[in-house]
Amino acid sequence: MIRISRAVLMLILASFLLVAGCATETEPRESQIGNLAPEFNLLGLDGNYTSLNSFRGEPVLLYFCTTWCEPCRTEMLYFKQIYDEWTDKGLVLLTINVGESLTIARDFAEETGITMPVLVDHSMVTHKRYEITGMPTTYLIDEDGVIKDIRVGSFPDKQTIEQSLGKIMP
Repeated sequence: MIRISRAVLMLILASFLLVAGCATETEPRESQIGNLAPEFNLLGLDGNYTSLNSFRGEPVLLYFCTTWCEPCRTEMLYFKQIYDEWTDKGLVLLTINVGESLTIARDFAEETGITMPVLVDHSMVTHKRYEITGMPTTYLIDEDGVIKDIRVGSFPDKQTIEQSLGKIMP
């Protein structure tokens, strides 16, 4: 049996994701738009598991990111503002940390003051189900669980995110 240290494993993962790259342009996957969003059940920083189906009836923004991706780190500040301002309007915003440990995700959340739900896709199963090709990637899902829009790459500002929310918010 071959044993790989955690540091080597993280380096391999980071190298793999770098090949996919931090996306900088919108590359929508038209074939997913209009379909039901794949179900997941992921552990959150709060210690509880969260499933997408538990939010049926509510519009959901899924934000796939990593802590090492600079565009993700920058954009996270916009999503933090969106979460603070739009949760009372009925939006569910879930951050999905891809391929990193609960500890890394928790440390990043504490460092940046993130209070929105952060789920950890350590095994990258959800990442694969959603066919993520670059970081960050955002899915806009309506109250029926249907994917209405996908953005691969970062939003330039908070206002552009808010404009996109018109596709799922009543």
